[in-house]
Amino acid sequence: MSDNSSFIPFNRPFFSGREFEFIQQAIRNWQLSGDGVFTRKCHDLLESELGSSKALLTTSCTHALEMAALLLEIKPGDEVIVPSFTFVSTANAFVLRGARPVFADIRPDTLNIDETQLERFISPLTKGIVVVHYAGVGCEMDYIMDLASRYGIPVVEDNAHGLFGKYKGKHLGTFGCMATLSFHETKNFTCGEGGALLINDPRYIERAEIIREKGTNRSRFFRGEVDKYTWVDVGSSYLPSDILAAFLYAQLEARQMIQSKRKRIWEYYFEHLKSWARNSGVQVPYVPTYCEQSYYMFYLLLGSFQERQAMIAHLKARQVNSVFHYLPLHLSIMGRRFGGSEGDCQVTAEVSDRVLRLPFYNDLTEADQARVVDAVRDFGS
Repeated sequence: MSDNSSFIPFNRPFFSGREFEFIQQAIRNWQLSGDGVFTRKCHDLLESELGSSKALLTTSCTHALEMAALLLEIKPGDEVIVPSFTFVSTANAFVLRGARPVFADIRPDTLNIDETQLERFISPLTKGIVVVHYAGVGCEMDYIMDLASRYGIPVVEDNAHGLFGKYKGKHLGTFGCMATLSFHETKNFTCGEGGALLINDPRYIERAEIIREKGTNRSRFFRGEVDKYTWVDVGSSYLPSDILAAFLYAQLEARQMIQSKRKRIWEYYFEHLKSWARNSGVQVPYVPTYCEQSYYMFYLLLGSFQERQAMIAHLKARQVNSVFHYLPLHLSIMGRRFGGSEGDCQVTAEVSDRVLRLPFYNDLTEADQARVVDAVRDFGS
């Protein structure tokens, strides 16, 4: 039974059941560094389930994006189109290589990058388009991939939210030449901090292994393809410990159970809040019929910034922790340095002021969800 005096957090880490068992196995394997037994198990599972040519675990989704920028040979003066409504890493990974981020606005329905605006941002300097599947709902990938193909521009999918989500029957993260995943504590599947790079164009695989291994051909050495390994390219240390991979593998192994839990949570919110939202002028998440979402989050779009802030305060008083989401990158200190200004990306600016995320974690009970729903419905009454 839920204690009505207890505080409902926004997020809480989840244990699927075999994490400690697998960590003990990793320790007994006498290989705690990266690319051990459990790293390979995670790679194999992701490749098999998604159909990606290669999966490589990284220490974060940020590092996976940095690897993508290196693989695309981004250099000073290049431009990369990114949504303004995203986490800073989506842009920063390319800025680190000297690129200028070109900020695109989002659609008002899915909050994904507005594909119809992309063509006007393309220039001879454009060396990449980065899309973010917000809330695990697929961007309009048919349109985006066709446009990118016509201009010969590579597409990278920031799929931090969307592992096992689909667009028209195909897994998110398998459309672009590369995609990135996040296994941060707040994600559906976690090892605390972690990520992965998915490579869908086999031409990038060998160099990706080199970049991930500090610029050496160590992976080829361990496969017996060379008799010694040496420094052959730029790179860094992007490998997570096999202990982290062991924790992650326990979560990925339980993916059907985890996704079932998250689906139940999302659908409970939707069914119990859609009528209230419609009567209150509040927008709930929109999922096109041809998209299978990942059930990453549930958000509300309130009528104004003031209403959103009042809702956060109201829920806090009812012992419920809710949070806002991204601030527009184009209006940040760094974003303005790259030319962002008021009036750009107007949907992003508006949505950023109004979006509110409700508590969402794998073992959120129905009783606690009922408390959240009741608190939301009582707002303004």
